[in-house]
Amino acid sequence: MNTVTFNERQLPVPKVVCVGRNYVEHIEELGNEMPDSMVLFNKPNSAITPELRYFSEHCRFEGEICFLIRDGRMAGVGFGLDLTHADIQNGLKAKGLPWERAKAFDGSAIFSPFVPLADPFESLSMKLFINGELIQHATYDLMIYKPQTILEEIATFQTLQENDIIMSGTPKGVATYSRGDRFVGEIYAGEKLLVSGEWVVE
Repeated sequence: MNTVTFNERQLPVPKVVCVGRNYVEHIEELGNEMPDSMVLFNKPNSAITPELRYFSEHCRFEGEICFLIRDGRMAGVGFGLDLTHADIQNGLKAKGLPWERAKAFDGSAIFSPFVPLADPFESLSMKLFINGELIQHATYDLMIYKPQTILEEIATFQTLQENDIIMSGTPKGVATYSRGDRFVGEIYAGEKLLVSGEWVVE
């Protein structure tokens, strides 16, 4: 089973639960409708990888604040990349079909290490740099659905298992990427850097 690092331990992750359309400006940049309720989808364990791969000219990155579930609560925080086959997703959406082929493919979930979540949710923010340029910046205030609301909504229809990960959605700035691009993802509590991850696209 694929794992993530938490407190320098390798933990197996049963599944990844993702929140879609959780930032207004991201919804607008993709021309999507504002959802009436929370958009949720899953990635399987096989989607998790430590490497950031190039898939095609249509594959898009989405940087996210991510939470690790321990003892039924959000106990850890880390940075994550949700990869999307945008061409496939657009075709599926147009037909009203599920997104798994576009979102849940092998290698589509990349994570930094996770660290204990000791700071208030309200203090959290995320930055994604590509080749030294700030591309995405997300804060708690910009989230439509806050972390505790996300946790409660997921619990209405499925069980969160030990070491599950929640990806809380991406802000504006998503785009495609190229081989050799250098990604640096950072999670902050206020001005304090909590954790970061770095990847060079293979």
